[in-house]
Amino acid sequence: MDDVLCETAAALCRLAEREFGVHVPYRGVSDFDLQKTFGLSDAQMRRFMAAAHERGCLLSYEATAGAAEGLRALADAGCEVDVVTGRPASSHEATSEWLAKAGLGGFGVTYVDKYGREVPTGRGLPETLPLSELLKRRYDVAIDDSPAVLPALSSWAHTKVLVFDRPWNAGLGLSANMTRVDGWAAIGRELRASGLLPKPSAT
Repeated sequence: MDDVLCETAAALCRLAEREFGVHVPYRGVSDFDLQKTFGLSDAQMRRFMAAAHERGCLLSYEATAGAAEGLRALADAGCEVDVVTGRPASSHEATSEWLAKAGLGGFGVTYVDKYGREVPTGRGLPETLPLSELLKRRYDVAIDDSPAVLPALSSWAHTKVLVFDRPWNAGLGLSANMTRVDGWAAIGRELRASGLLPKPSAT
């Protein structure tokens, strides 16, 4: 979801500047630890994360160029698409609303405790899977940007893992099942090479 389908980090840079006067350009987000990146205290980080998951903030994120077209192309080709996110399940309503606005309504969303955070509970909230349960699943292709999660995906030996190139994963070593991509055009090329998308017909 974040920084694969929508430009979350860029929005969070704006949020940090608005809330705390901290100016870090998007290209300066070289560490996945946002508390370290923005130099926030524990109390400030709690406030920051609460603000980041408010409905208005989540709905303000810009869609990543080509993402809607890319997922729709997969669905049209008969692929089953699963949006997997480390967001808390309490964000489900706003996340679903954002997906609908971005032309991505109808895709299933799986919430995963990717980062060992406190898992919210409550009536009506979707289930949150532990990362270990996600790793039992099998996908043909997975697309992710998180250096905190990608090393675990090296265990998916038969899954093609596309590493969405972002400043915070630039130094990540890639396992044999991983390929770095710089956007959805490159993802489309990889998917066509894998046979998941039809190749353009010759004219």
